[in-house]
Amino acid sequence: MSLDRPLRSVLYIPASKPRALDKARGLPVDAIIFDLEDAVTAEEKETARGTLAEALAQGGYGARMKIIRINGLDTAWGADDARAAADMGADAILLPKVSSPADLDALAAITGDAPLWAMMETPAGMLNAAAIAAHPKLQGLVMGTNDLAKELNTRARADRLPLQAGLGLCLLAAKAHGLAIVDGVYNAFKDDEGLALECEQGRDMGFDGKTLIHPAQVDVTNTAYSPSEAEIDTARRQIEAFDAVEASGQGVAVVDGKIVENLHVETARKLIAQAEAIAAMAEG
Repeated sequence: MSLDRPLRSVLYIPASKPRALDKARGLPVDAIIFDLEDAVTAEEKETARGTLAEALAQGGYGARMKIIRINGLDTAWGADDARAAADMGADAILLPKVSSPADLDALAAITGDAPLWAMMETPAGMLNAAAIAAHPKLQGLVMGTNDLAKELNTRARADRLPLQAGLGLCLLAAKAHGLAIVDGVYNAFKDDEGLALECEQGRDMGFDGKTLIHPAQVDVTNTAYSPSEAEIDTARRQIEAFDAVEASGQGVAVVDGKIVENLHVETARKLIAQAEAIAAMAEG
C-alpha cells in the first residue's frame, strides 16, 4: 500500500451493530476497523459476520480504508471469520495478538492474496516485530497497547514510559519494511487534552495515526496528525531554496537560518504529499 494514504484516524466499529456501521459512513475518519473480535459478544460472533458482509456490500464508505479485525485463529470463530472476511472486499484483514510470522502464515493459508495487518499486543510480538514485519502479505501494524500493558503488568502513565520499548521496536520494524503503523487507543474518550498529548507523542515518534474507540476522538486526532499550515509553508520554502541552489550550482540552501540538505527536501516533499492526500480525501 502507499504510505501517502492518510491513516490519521482509525476507528474501531463493532461489526454487530448496524446503526454504528451506518453512522461510520459519515464520519471524517481515514480508516475503519470493522471489529469481529473484542467489540462483539460471544453470542453475536456468528451473526456479526453476516451483518458486516451486508454493510460492506451496501458500500458508502468512500475513500476510507476498510479493515476487518477477525477473532484469533485459536478461537472457535477465527477460521470462519477469516474465510468470510476474504470475500467481503475489504482493504485488509487484521489478525489479533500476532506473536510470530507463523500466525500470519496460518491466516494467509485461509485468505490467499488478501492483504494482512497485524495487531501487536504481546511481549512475543514485540520481540519478533522485525520478523513479523517482513512477512510478504503484511501491509500494516496496529499497536494493541491495552493488551500489551496487561501482559507487561505495567502501571498507567501519561508518558507511556513502560510501553516505549515495545512501541519503539514495532516502529523500527514497520519503517524498515515500509509498512503502515498506527498507535494504540486512548481510553479516556472524553479527555481531549490527554488525547491530544498522546497523539502528539505518537506523531513525533513516527506513527502514521492512531486507533480510536469513539467518534468524539476523531477531530483531535485528525488535527494532531495533519501537517500544520506553518509546516507546509516551511516545506515549500525548503524545496524552493534547495531547487534554486541546485539550478545555480552555487552556494548552500538555507531556510530560517538552517541548512537544507537532500534529506530535508525528501521529508518536505513527503509532508506536502501527505497534505495533498488529506485534502483529496476530504473532497472525495
